[in-house]
Amino acid sequence: MEMPSNEIPEPSANSTSDAEHDALNHGSKESKHEIADGDVRGILEVIASTGRFWHDWDKLKSMLSFQLKKVLSEYPDAEKTSEQQITTLGEIYLELVKRLDEALHGFTEGPPFTLQRLCEILLDARSIYPNLSKLALALEKNLLVTSMLTISTDPYPQSVLQKTDEPEKASEEPKVHSDSVQNGVEPMVGDRDEVMVEVEQADIDDDMAIAMEAFEDIVGSSETNSVQTNNS
Repeated sequence: MEMPSNEIPEPSANSTSDAEHDALNHGSKESKHEIADGDVRGILEVIASTGRFWHDWDKLKSMLSFQLKKVLSEYPDAEKTSEQQITTLGEIYLELVKRLDEALHGFTEGPPFTLQRLCEILLDARSIYPNLSKLALALEKNLLVTSMLTISTDPYPQSVLQKTDEPEKASEEPKVHSDSVQNGVEPMVGDRDEVMVEVEQADIDDDMAIAMEAFEDIVGSSETNSVQTNNS
């Protein structure tokens, strides 16, 4: 049975329609699927530590939008009913996300000069702002600016590029120790030293015994000669 055209089903408080998702994503479905969480964090960490950016602004803006929505969704308020959200946030969760995302996309020529602070917040939001309402105020404050940054012409930080080599170096370190262990048997250095000491001690004892015997022979022969001399 077809539903009358004037009757529109109301979405549940915790559901989001496809149209709402498209509005929040600004139609950038491809970028949402192409961006990996690990890549986003790595790039944002560089910006947070340097205060500069090297990527195309449109791509970077998609990354920031991706991280923004991800961070906001991690707060319990996202799962509350519309009435509860209005009580704690002053608006429903979806409107809050849309408003902040639109403020971000309002920068068309380049990122806001508060980009570094934005990245710092998005990387560690739960630790800095336990409540979503306080996080929203902080994000809004950093997005309600007019000055923008220009893309950096300096080389990309080498320390970031070298991070991929660190796991390989770490895997080679235990190899140094493993070279001394073959077939699961470790060389018993301490026992070997003790055996050598015992052998050397035995050689010394033998030498002393021989020397004592020779000394006794010399003393015995001298006593015999002395007796013969006295008798004569």
